[in-house]
Parts: sequence; structure tokens; C-alpha cells
Amino acid sequence: MHMCCLLFSRQSVRLLSRVPSRTCRRLPLGSLFLTKIFPGPVSLSSSGLWCTASVKMSTEAEIEREAILGPLRRAVGEQGEVVRRLKDEKCPKLQLAEAVMELKVRKKALESKEQELTPPSEKFDRGPMEELIKARFFYGPSFNIYGGVAGLYDFGPVGCAMKSNLLSLWRSHFILEEGMLEVDCSMLTPEPVLRASGHVDRFSDFMVKDVVTGDCYRADHILSQHLEQLSMDPKCTAEKKKEYEEVMLQVDNYSQSELGDLLRKYEVKATLTGNGLSAPVEFNLMFGTSIGPAGNTPGFLRPETAQGIFVNFKRLLDYNNGKLPFAVAQIGKAFRNEISPRSGLLRVREFEMAEIEHFLHPDKRNQFPKFRNVCDVKLNLYSACNQMDGKPPQLIGIGEAVRKGMVANETLGYYMARIHLFMLKVGVDPKRLRFRQHLSNEMAHYACDCWDAECRTSYGWVECVGCADRSCFDLTCHRKATRAELVAKENLSEPRVVDVVEAVPVKSVLGKEYRKESKAIIAYLSELNESAVLNLEKDLQEKGTHDVKIDEKTYSLKPNMISIEKYKKTIHSVDVVPSVIEPSFGIGRVMYSVLEHCFNVREEDAQRVWLALPPPLAPIGCAVLPLSGNDQFDTFVEQLADGLKRCGVSHKVDDSSGSIGRRYTRADAVGTPFAITVDFDSIKTSTATLRERNSMRQIRADVAELPQVVRALVEGVSSWKDVEAKYPAFVEQENTH
Repeated sequence: MHMCCLLFSRQSVRLLSRVPSRTCRRLPLGSLFLTKIFPGPVSLSSSGLWCTASVKMSTEAEIEREAILGPLRRAVGEQGEVVRRLKDEKCPKLQLAEAVMELKVRKKALESKEQELTPPSEKFDRGPMEELIKARFFYGPSFNIYGGVAGLYDFGPVGCAMKSNLLSLWRSHFILEEGMLEVDCSMLTPEPVLRASGHVDRFSDFMVKDVVTGDCYRADHILSQHLEQLSMDPKCTAEKKKEYEEVMLQVDNYSQSELGDLLRKYEVKATLTGNGLSAPVEFNLMFGTSIGPAGNTPGFLRPETAQGIFVNFKRLLDYNNGKLPFAVAQIGKAFRNEISPRSGLLRVREFEMAEIEHFLHPDKRNQFPKFRNVCDVKLNLYSACNQMDGKPPQLIGIGEAVRKGMVANETLGYYMARIHLFMLKVGVDPKRLRFRQHLSNEMAHYACDCWDAECRTSYGWVECVGCADRSCFDLTCHRKATRAELVAKENLSEPRVVDVVEAVPVKSVLGKEYRKESKAIIAYLSELNESAVLNLEKDLQEKGTHDVKIDEKTYSLKPNMISIEKYKKTIHSVDVVPSVIEPSFGIGRVMYSVLEHCFNVREEDAQRVWLALPPPLAPIGCAVLPLSGNDQFDTFVEQLADGLKRCGVSHKVDDSSGSIGRRYTRADAVGTPFAITVDFDSIKTSTATLRERNSMRQIRADVAELPQVVRALVEGVSSWKDVEAKYPAFVEQENTH
């Protein structure tokens, strides 16, 4: 290998590697790149020596970019330190909330500027891909001939096949490899279930209405859109533009009344009609319904699949022989009545989810034997600390991240690594994948730690998978609401003698006083811990009464209704409310990210678009193409089609009248990884060619062998390199008739 080092005042570049001269001719951008880097002329030698430049110091563009981003990073870091100091000092919640809001504003300004300064080569033009999705009917708006309904999409044949393959890969990667239990729960959910989980009270956004037509808009979205239009006005002053930008940066943080004030201040009107808008109101995002003909049982279409798993915990625990840990998976539809759905599959009203609930002992989250299998997997982690310091994500092994306390525990880290490996398996670009940790103000109140697997798309960073340590919140809520024993039993190594203090109801007295309501009081007393029982005893002794509130109603308990009993008890097991680690996949978001990351254009023809989908994910595994309409090809086409069916490979016979090149292009456009062509040599030799999509290279093999060859390629048992080593390359057809 030839190597040289050239030093300049601003750059230090190392040149290395030899490739054939024909490669240089196919890479004209190389000389342009080197000319930009080096102040003097650069030439490529005809002997085949070609140089790849590796810049050791920042180029002028990078220096300029950092000059812009540097102050923003420092501003984020400074505010991050303010937030840390206020937390350490245990300052008032309002003061901390204001500091966190300012941190989010600065962080969003940094991210927006980073997106704005993305090099043109890394920017993605959605137009051609959206045309492909529409033309090949991957998916499209539902009820289109009636004008469509925002946020609802129908999947066409290739979209259905791709989604089915994605879910099949998900099942294999998680359910089969991890030995998980799978359930399929009802989408209709009674109101008490979602009230206990908190969805009825907290699952909402702020909405405004057109006062004339009644059209609805999400308040923060319509405010941002209006301010963007104002800032684009040529008459807008720099001062006003800055004011609008500051409001847009904070739009997610405003309260209901603050949004109303801003809408009035900037005279925001309905987008479609120009009519006035109502004051913002809180809008629950769940689809409400009534269950049964009488309409007496209120319910909702589920906003997530998880609650069905939690309410079946006892059955699942029994199925697993009462042992922890175990994991349960569910794939199914969820529904959210988005006020203003947008961005295609990224924000819709009906969508596919794939969720896992891993139940384990709360004290054993750092005792996960399988973790050693993934501890060396490197992830691009955007920790809360890095976000608060204005630093970029860092590539780090998950084992090191757990040891340093960046990731809360081994079980959470294991699932993050498994998510990372799955995303790569289905075609996500690792350079456009990161795990972002929730800041403390973003995290649900019950979560110990939460990371989102985000994919960078033309819409920005999109959350595709959430991975959270939900502690024991959900089981505790449902246990409290139903009095069901949603606990596991942990056997003790040795019997233990414990002091027991309990409030025993005198049922005859309670029943006489409170009738049917006495059952709720008895259930309440059975749930009291030792401290609560002692407080009850103290009140009865000192006040002669003790008030309890159950389901918004207050009951007065008197000494003759309750007996306080204290005794010793030998126990052989203890109740454990399991903690839960939850990976939650938005299948539509993953699918869209994969489509964007795998979209390509052939260098020699900008009209030839193709999808570099991994073979197991591709909607069609193999195309079968007769070179022409010659009847002699039919036997071979049928033989190949039957062979592919028997091998379980999805395929499509394209015997249309177009040229073979045009049919290759059609197959490439929907991501078909392989194509078998029957030509005139097939008639004489019983062979056919097999073409690989990415390289467009071909081999020739016996027709009888090709279905098995394709199956091995699609299933990942063999690679194209293996096939090329075994079979002769196809150069040209020997017979033309």
C-alpha cells in the first residue's frame, strides 16, 4: 500500500489505499473533494493509485459551523448548571420549573440550528420517495375517493407485505429469541381501567375551534404556524422575528391560559377560513365509546396495548409457574384522536404497536445474566447530562454506560442493546440512530429512567421506540382500584417470624351501619399497612372515631366496628409487586424511517429510484422475469415460481412487455432484492440468471437450484458474496433466439 502525508497550514491529510483505475473514473467527485481540501492541484495516477482523504483538523466549513454552534452549546451548558444547582438546593418547584423551561428553550434552539446547518449532502428530499410510495401504493390516505380523513391510512399490497415482514422479524428477534409470552388483548377498554392507569385524567392536549365552522386545531401547532408566517413577512423586523422565534421555542411549555393570551395577542385565525378561534380547551386524546346496546358501560379504544397485559398479570404469572422474571409481548392496534395529525405515518389516529412488559423483582434489575451477551454493543447515547451540557451524543458500549450509571440498570440496558440490534437488522442507518434519555421534567412521574430510540429523518429526530423503567406503577394502580392480588410470591431461604398488626372489621356492626358499602370498607381495611393501622388505633382511642375516604365518599369508623389485633406470625414467603421494563415500538414510525434510510437513486439515472431494504424485510423476495413473451420460457417460469412457493419465498412474475431493464427498475423500486431472468440460454442449458439489487451483478445457475439459493439469501443463511464465489458470473447471453 502506498501512503503519503501532506501538511498545510489548516489541514493535515493522510492519503492511502489502492483501487483499480476504473473505480476512479466512476467516482468523479473524488477529485472535486480533494481539490476543495488541498490548495494546490490534485491528480489521479493512471497506474491505479487513488487517494482517500482523511481530514485531521477541521475544514473551514466545520470551523464556521462550530463558531455558530459553540455559543449555543455554552448557553445550554450554563443553564444546565443552573438547573443542577437549583435541584441540589431543593429550591421551590416553580423556580425549578422556570429554569427547566429555559433549558428546554436553549436546547431546542441548539437542535434547530444544528438541523439548519446540516450539510446539503446529508439532507433528504422527500418528494421522490413520496411519489414512489404513492405510485406503488405502499400506503395512502383512507377513504380517498370521499376526500379522505386526516390521520388514517390504508396499506397497499407492498406496504402490507413489508409491515408483515417487519412484525415477523420483531417476533423472531424478541418473542422467540427471548422466550416471551405473547397475548392479544381487546382493543375496547372499559373506562375504569383507563381511569386507574391515569389516561382518563392526563391523556390530553389543548385544542381551539373555528368559531364559525367548528373545525378543530391543536393550539400550540396553529400558534407556531401563524408565527412562522409572520416571521417570513419581508416587513418583519429583526426584533419581531426574534420575539416570534422565542415564543415558538417555548410553545410546548405554555399552560392553557398562556396559550389563550398568545393567540389573542398575535390575532391568530383559523387556517382554512380566517375565522376567529375559541379559547383553548383540554381535549382527551382517547376515542370514547359505549359498550353494549344500553350504552351504560362507557369505554375507549385503547391508546396503548400495555394495559391489557397489566390486567392479565395474575394469569400470566400462573402460566409461568409463579416465577419472576418473565416478559410478555403484544402486537396490535392502538388509537389516539390526534387534534391535527400530520407528517404521514409519524402522527396518525390509528396505528400498530409492538410492546413488551418485562416483569422482574425490583431489587434484581442489576442481576440480568443475558446482559453479558450484549455489554460490548455500542450505542449512540444522548444522555440527559450531555443534553444539559450542550454536548452531542456519544458512542459508548452499553456495559460501560451501565457501570457509569448513565443507564439505570442492566435489564434496561439489555433491552436498549436488543432494540439497537433490531433497528439495524431492519435497515435503519446506524449513523441516523440515537438513544435520547428523557430529562427529569419529561419523564413520567412513575418512571425511574427512560430512553427513546430516535431516527433522524427529513422531519428531524423521530421517536420510534420508547424504553422505560416503569417501576411498579401500573400494577400498583390496578391493584388499588380492584383489590386484586397483582403480586408475586418470593420464597424465603429460611422462615421468618414477624410482628403483625391488623385492623379486623366487626362485619356484623359494619354491615348494619353501612349495608352494601361495608364491602368497600372491609377491602380498605385489609390493605392498610402497620403504620396506618397504628394511626387508626390512635384516633379511635383519642377521638373515638376515624374518618376514611373511599371513592370520594367519607365513612366514620367507631371503636365497636374494628378490632386491632397484634400477634407474631411465621412466614415462608413475601409478596413482591414486580417492577416493569417496557420497550414500546411504533411500527409505522419504524417503517417510515426504514423507507427513508433505504431510499436511493442510481448514479447513472436520477429517475431510477430503489429501496435497499434488507432481504427478510423486502415485500417481494424475488422477481421472476422472462426475457420476452416467447412461449418457450413459460415452462421455466412456472418451474421457478413453484420452486419459490415451496421454499416459502414471496415472489412476483413480471411478464409485461417492457424491456428487461425497465422491469429490473420496477422490482428495485419496491425493494425486491433478487431477480431471476429466463433467457434463450435457459432453453438450451436449463439455467437462468440471478441478479442482486444493490450491486446489479448477476450469476448463472441451474433453474432447479435457484429457488434454494434465493431462500438461503432471503433468510440470511448465505450472502451474495458466497453465491458469487460458488457460481459463474453472468456477462452476456450466448444465444439470442
